[in-house]
Amino acid sequence: MDTNGRLVAGSHNRNEFVLINADEIGRVTSVKELTGQICQICGDEIEFSADGEPFVACNECAFPICRPCYEYERREGNQACPQCKTRFKRIKGSPRVDGDEDEDEFDDLDNEFDGYERSPQQIAEAALSTRLNIGRTSSGITTHSELDPSGLNSEIPLLTYGQEDDTISADKHALIVPPFVGRGKRVHPMPFTDSSMTLPPRPMDPKKDLAVYGYGTIAWKERMEEWKKKQNEKLQVVKHHGGGDDMDDPDLPKMDEGRQPLSRKIPIPSSKINPYRMVILLRMVILGLFFHYRILHPVNDAIGLWLTSIICEIWFAVSWILDQFPKWCPIERETYLDRLSLRYEKEGKPSELASVDVFVSTVDPLKEPPLITANTVLSILAVDYPINKVACYVSDDGAAMLTFEALSETSEFARKWVPFCKKFKIEPRAPEWYFALKVDYLKDKVEPTFVKERRAMKREYEEFKVRINGLVSMAQKVPEEGWTMQDGTPWPGNNVRDHPGMIQVFLGSNGVRDIDGNELPRLIYVSREKRPGFDHHKKAGAMNSLIRVSAVISNAPYLLNVDCDHYINNSKALREAMCFMMDPQAGKKICYVQFPQRFDGIDRHDRYSNRNVVFFDINMKGLDGIQGPIYVGTGCVFRRQALYGFDAPKKAKPPGKTCNCLPKWCCCCFGSKKKKKGKSSKDNKKKIKSREASTQIHALENIEEGIEGIENEKASLMPQIKFEKKFGQSPVFIASTLLEEGGVPPGASSASLLKEAIHVISCGYEDKSEWGKEVGWIYGSVTEDILTGFKMHCHGWRSVYCIPKRPAFKGSAPINLSDRLHQVLRWALGSVEILLSRHCPIWYGYGCGLKPLERFSYINSVVYPLTSLPLITYCTLPAICLLTGKFIVPEISNYASLVFMALFLSIAVTSILEMRWGGVGIDDLWRNEQFWVIGGVSSHFFALIQGLLKVLAGVNTNFTVTSKAADDGAFSELYLFKWTSLLIPPMTLMIMNLIGVIVGISDAINNGYESWGPLFGRLFFAIWVIVHLYPFLKGFMGKQDRLPTIIVVWSILLASIFSLLWVRINPFLSRDGIVLEVCGLDCD
Repeated sequence: MDTNGRLVAGSHNRNEFVLINADEIGRVTSVKELTGQICQICGDEIEFSADGEPFVACNECAFPICRPCYEYERREGNQACPQCKTRFKRIKGSPRVDGDEDEDEFDDLDNEFDGYERSPQQIAEAALSTRLNIGRTSSGITTHSELDPSGLNSEIPLLTYGQEDDTISADKHALIVPPFVGRGKRVHPMPFTDSSMTLPPRPMDPKKDLAVYGYGTIAWKERMEEWKKKQNEKLQVVKHHGGGDDMDDPDLPKMDEGRQPLSRKIPIPSSKINPYRMVILLRMVILGLFFHYRILHPVNDAIGLWLTSIICEIWFAVSWILDQFPKWCPIERETYLDRLSLRYEKEGKPSELASVDVFVSTVDPLKEPPLITANTVLSILAVDYPINKVACYVSDDGAAMLTFEALSETSEFARKWVPFCKKFKIEPRAPEWYFALKVDYLKDKVEPTFVKERRAMKREYEEFKVRINGLVSMAQKVPEEGWTMQDGTPWPGNNVRDHPGMIQVFLGSNGVRDIDGNELPRLIYVSREKRPGFDHHKKAGAMNSLIRVSAVISNAPYLLNVDCDHYINNSKALREAMCFMMDPQAGKKICYVQFPQRFDGIDRHDRYSNRNVVFFDINMKGLDGIQGPIYVGTGCVFRRQALYGFDAPKKAKPPGKTCNCLPKWCCCCFGSKKKKKGKSSKDNKKKIKSREASTQIHALENIEEGIEGIENEKASLMPQIKFEKKFGQSPVFIASTLLEEGGVPPGASSASLLKEAIHVISCGYEDKSEWGKEVGWIYGSVTEDILTGFKMHCHGWRSVYCIPKRPAFKGSAPINLSDRLHQVLRWALGSVEILLSRHCPIWYGYGCGLKPLERFSYINSVVYPLTSLPLITYCTLPAICLLTGKFIVPEISNYASLVFMALFLSIAVTSILEMRWGGVGIDDLWRNEQFWVIGGVSSHFFALIQGLLKVLAGVNTNFTVTSKAADDGAFSELYLFKWTSLLIPPMTLMIMNLIGVIVGISDAINNGYESWGPLFGRLFFAIWVIVHLYPFLKGFMGKQDRLPTIIVVWSILLASIFSLLWVRINPFLSRDGIVLEVCGLDCD
C-alpha cells in the first residue's frame, strides 16, 4: 500500500480524511492527490494497465469510465458510450457479448469466453475487485490457474492417449482438446462440461508435421521438458517409497519425507502417568474416608469452629477436583520443521507458507518503555520467515507521538538490523537481549567478518538507544499547545480521548529496502479513532480494530498477537506454529497455537512464582490432551476464520455398515424402530447442513451484487444484511472474511484501501454488529483472553500447546510484591466478571463442541477467586484455636490418625508424580503453593469484592500503588516497597498467627506438660499458615538493613489490638471462678 511515507488520519463518521506529509513543510493533501481519474458513473478510481496507462473504454471521446462499469454497460446496458453514444468495442481481456464483430488484430482466447461458474473464493475476490476497482485479471475474474500456479496439472497426455488409430483417413484428422483438464485454462469453449465423460482417442497422422496440430513449437518443447522433469522427480520419490500406486498421484511431492505429518503427539510414558492416575483415584477414596470421619465426629465444645472448618474443607476438595481431572491425560508435542520446508518451500519456486499478521499492542509509552516495544518489533521483522509473508501491526491505543517517533526510528534501524540477523543467524533477534547475553558469541561463528560487523552493529544499537531515550526525555514535558509534527501540522492525537484514526506504513512500501537492497516486512502503525461517549473496550477493542485493518491491508489467514514486552526469542516460532496450522490432516480444526510464557529478569529464587511454571508445564499439558490449552493473552497464533466466529469444520461421518448376512425381512424388523426414531432428526440435520453449505455462496453473491448496485428484492439481500449485522458495514471487510486462504487482490489502489482502513477503525463501526459478542476478542471482562478462547472452543475448535526446545517468546514480569499482587488482582477480577456474566462456563455452551473436562478447566479458571473466602477463614482458625484453647478436631483415634496420615501422604505423592511427568522442580512447586495462599488471601479476596460491586452495583473501585522506597543494584525492583491496601489481609493473618503461637506456648508453659499434647496440633496448623506466608513477610521486610516505618507502625498497632483481645479473652482462667476440691490427705 503506497502512501508515499505519509501519516493517514481520518474519521469516517465526520467525513474527514487527510494525508500529512512529514517531508515537506506544511504539505497537507487530500486523498484525491493519490488517485487518478474518477469514473463518471460509479465514482471509483479508474485502474491502470500493466504498462501504466489508464483504462480507456471509448476510443472516440475517452470518456472516463472504469472497467467494471464498462463491462456492465456492455453486458446489461445499451453497449454505448454515455457521452458520444458510440458503441463500445471489445477491449482485450473482456468477455464477448452479442453484437461483437470478429477481431483479427489480437488473440485473446484466454479471456474471450470466460466461464461464469465461480467458487466462493472467486466470488469474494470479485467482490473485493469491484469494491476496490481492481482485479487479478483484466476481466475482474480470477481463474483457477492464477489463484494457484503451482496447482496446474503437469500431466501432458500422449498424442493418442497411448494408442494410434490408423483407420481414420488423413483428411479427417482433428485435434480434440478436453473441455477442462485439471486446473488449467480452457483453450476453447466446448458444448459439454462433464469431466466424467470419456473422450475419444486423439487421432493423428504420423506422416504430417506435428506443427499442423499445434505441436512442435518452442512452447510445446518447453512444456514437454518441464513435464519430463516432473516425471523424473516423481519417479525418484516412488523409488524412495518403494514403488506402487503412487505413480498415479498428480500432486506427489518432491520428497517422500514431505508427505509425512508435520507434528506428532508424544504421550507421557505409562510408567509415569499410570501411577499418577492410581494415586488420584486413591486420594479420592481417602477424601471420602476423611469427610466420613470429620462429619460423624463433631467437636461439641467448639461446634462453630468445627462446622466452619468442614465447610472450608469441602470447598477445597471441590476446587482440587476441578483442578485435578483436566490433568488426567497430559501430552507433549513434537514438530518437524524440515518436513514443513519440504512441503511448502520447494527449490526454485516461491514459498507457499501462509502469510502471518503480527499484532503488537501498547497504550502508555511512559509505563511501557518505547525501547522495549522497539525490541519486540525488531525481533518480529527479523523472524525466520519469508519476508513477503510477514506484516507487523503496532496498535498505539494511547495515540502517543512518542510511540510514533520511536517506531519511525525503529524502522530506520531495522534496515541494518534485519540483514545482520539473517546473515549470521543469531538468536535472539531482539538487540537488547542479544547484546546482553553473557556467552561466547564467537562460538560456532567461523565467518571472519562476524566480529567486525557485530561490533559495528553494537555501536549502531547504542546510538539507536540514545535517540530513543532522547525522545523519552523530551516527552516528559508536554508543550502547552500540544505536540507538532515535523511539517508543522499538530499531532492528531494530542487529545487522547478525542482524536481521529491514524495509520502510517513505515516499511513494506515506497521501495524502502534494507542496506543490502532486499525487501523488508511490512511495519504499520495504527491508532484507532476515539471520541467521547463511546465505550472503546480497552485492549480487546484495540485488537479487534487490528483484525479489521489487517484484513483490509494484508488479510493474512493467520494472526500472532504479542504484548509489547514479549519479544520473539526463537526466530523459527512462526514455523513451529505453521507445523500445526498448515498440517493437511489435523490443521483445519485448530483455532490457535498457544506458546508458554517465559520471562527474563526474574530473581533466581522466583520468590513470588512469577514464572508460573506449574501452570505452563503441568496444567497446560493436561489441557492439550483434551481440547487444547486456554488462551493466555500473548504468544498465540490464531486462525483468522476462528476469530470471525465461524464454527469448526465437521468431519463427514462414514456411511453406516450394512449387514448382508441376514434376510431382508430380518433387517427390517430389527431396524424399523431405529429408522422411525431417527428419521426426523436426520432430515433436520440434512436441512441444516444444506443451509450452512449454501449460505456462504449465496451471501457472497449477494454481497457482490449489493456492492455493484444491482437492485434486488428484499429477500435476496437478507444474507448480505446478516453479514453486515455480524461484521459491520464494510463490503471490503465482509468479502475478505470469506477468503479462507486470505489475500488481497494485487494492485489495489491506495486511496480505496486507505478509505476502508480508516472506516473500519472508526469508533462507531462496531455499533449494531456482533464485534465483541461473537466476533473477534470478546468483551465483558478485563481478562478477554480466557473469554475469547472459551468461545472458540464452544464453536468446536481445538487448540494446541507448543513447547519448542528454545522458548518461542520471552517477556518481563513484575518481580515486586505489590506489582505482582496487582497483576493477580486483575486476572482474578476478570474471572469474577466472567463468573457473573452470561458466558459463565457453568451454564453457557452446552450442546456445542466443548468437552466435559475442558469445561471443568474453564469452570476452575472462573471460580478460583471464590476460594479466597474459605482460605482466609481457614488461615484464621489456627490463631482462634490457640487463643481460645479449642480445636477443630476432637481427640483422634488410631483410625483417624491413619486417615490423616494417608491424606497428607497422598497429597505429597501426587505432587511428586506431577513433578516427574511435568519436568517441574520442587522449588517451583513449593513457590507456587506459597503464592497460592498469598494471592488467595489478598488479591483474590479484593477481586471478589470489586467484581461484586462492579457487576451488581455498578461501582468501580481502584487500588492505588505508591512507591515508598527503592534500592540500587541487581533486582532493585525486588526490594522496592510499594504500599497498597492489598497488603493488609496477609499481614493481619501473619500477626494473628504469630500472636497465637506465642499465646499457645505461654499457656502450655503455665499449665505443665499435660497441655503440650493438644498444643502440637494447633501449633502445626498455625505454623502451616506462617510458612506459606513467609515470602510475603520477606518481601514486606525488604532488605535486611532497612525496615520501612509503615511496617513498624502497623505491626505495633495490630499487636496491641490482638494483645488487648487476648487479655479480654483471658483463656488461662476458668469462667466459673475458682474451683475448690477436697484435699486427699488425712491431716490427722
